Amino acid sequence: MANVKESLSVLLQPDGAMCTAIVDANSGMVLGQDGTGLDLELAAAGNTEVVRAKMKTMKSLGLNDAIEDILITLGTQYHIIRPVAAHDGLFIYLVLDKSKSNLALARRACQEVESTLSV
Repeated sequence: MANVKESLSVLLQPDGAMCTAIVDANSGMVLGQDGTGLDLELAAAGNTEVVRAKMKTMKSLGLNDAIEDILITLGTQYHIIRPVAAHDGLFIYLVLDKSKSNLALARRACQEVESTLSV
């Protein structure tokens, strides 16, 4: 099991990784963050709303499933949001420089951290 600091370090290893955070979706608060390029406190609060909206939509549709990750593609960046299955209400947030990153490797890093995160 990896603590928050170790997990953030793993998330920043893939090429193009800019910044990352572990977020409590119940409150919108950042539990840990690393890297530069965005105001992660503001991003965490905004992406908490994204996660809540998707969960509400899934419930309304009667979908009995779980979110693996949410990908937001911008002109110059990828934003990956990955709920942490073992810790209800937490999610991983990773921002990548689109021109320098390998999306598959970044998603794999998020999956690895999700499976080993200890808070």
